[in-house]
Amino acid sequence: MTTPRQLKLGAFMRPVSIHTGAWRYPGAYRDANFNFTHLKAFAQTLEKARFDAFFMADHLALLNMPIDALKRSHTATSFEPFTLLSALSQATEHIGLVATASTTYDEPFHIARRFASLDHLSNGRAGWNIVTTANPDAAQNFGLEQAYAHDERYARAREFYDVVTGLWDSWADDAFIRDADSGVYFDPDKLHTLNHHGRYLNVRGPLHIARPVQGWPVIVQAGASEPGRQLAAETAEVIFVAPGTLEEGRRFYADIKRRMLAVGRHPDHLKILPGAFVVVGDTLEDARRIRAHLDSLVHYESAIASLSIALGTDATKFDPDQYLPAIPQTNASQSSRERVLALADREQLTVRQLAQRLGGYAGLSFVGTARSIADEMQQWLEEEGSDGFNIMFSWLPGGLDHFVAKVVPELQGRGIFRREYEASTLRENLGLPRPASRFFAE
Repeated sequence: MTTPRQLKLGAFMRPVSIHTGAWRYPGAYRDANFNFTHLKAFAQTLEKARFDAFFMADHLALLNMPIDALKRSHTATSFEPFTLLSALSQATEHIGLVATASTTYDEPFHIARRFASLDHLSNGRAGWNIVTTANPDAAQNFGLEQAYAHDERYARAREFYDVVTGLWDSWADDAFIRDADSGVYFDPDKLHTLNHHGRYLNVRGPLHIARPVQGWPVIVQAGASEPGRQLAAETAEVIFVAPGTLEEGRRFYADIKRRMLAVGRHPDHLKILPGAFVVVGDTLEDARRIRAHLDSLVHYESAIASLSIALGTDATKFDPDQYLPAIPQTNASQSSRERVLALADREQLTVRQLAQRLGGYAGLSFVGTARSIADEMQQWLEEEGSDGFNIMFSWLPGGLDHFVAKVVPELQGRGIFRREYEASTLRENLGLPRPASRFFAE
């Protein structure tokens, strides 16, 4: 009997629900994004449900929207990811801990050191979500007047990846012999100095921390543009993507796996996990009522600001009751822009309708009962639209608790999601190979 493919599930904590009305929902923890007691409880609940990873998003500036809109956002402030995940590493034992870190406004030595430290603190559960920051306000926080051009950000990111992984390989796995009798702490023949000199980066090395427990922390990537897809095919081990339909998911899945083969990588060595917003009800009508209530809590000021960010242009100047005019290309995220334009065209939404949809959450959503949601997830898995999902909960704690109590047992009963963790590291639980050191034989 053939064992069915297994879903991989991450929890996309931004640091809490992505829906901008979630904090106003009855019973929601309104301060959840900045309350460690709540966040610790969320991580522990996810671990009991055998989730693969707690995914901590990040941004390097306040969201670039007017203050009247920003004042309604529950994610205007949040913990710095490494600080939070380092604390959570001591409150959990099995769940992976994935943090976003930008290749645009940080240095490879910093990133390599932080993630290696987190991997050791967590006994092999760290993951790095590689992002190329497009927010123009972030540029000004780092001494620049405007963001780098899109393709330049990705070119730097590719070189950045090579440097970080090279730094993680500074030491052989058995470099630290700690021989008290001879007084030799490490073998100098098992230390490599990188001496990287490239187009964007010059980094000597070596990294002064032992090789990470997993060899390298798991590499996560989220770009869906042409440069983003190629970067993912060459480097990523998990892709967090946002297709709107199963057909879009299948096309993306096939494209990435094809690109992997073209660069000599095994397709199974990368897991594609679309973001999925879930609303669980006892009936379909109940789930739809919850979603409608959530959407009703989104203010138009916030909604139009979210649309402006996604399009990379000021949407407040558009007639709210007309269709979108032609939108010029900018340095904003191309994948986000294209998804929004496709949604507007597919459903013939006015600016107002599009903004309100986007202001809550406009991406892939599973709204229904535990059985119907499991049906959809199983279809995506079996038809190769995904290898699993990054779950976005409707509100906290209720949306998370409902998914864990109702949907997870349904998936387990179908034999497509684990009942126990397979191993101790994030890499092993995801079914990913341990990377070989590029400088030392193993």
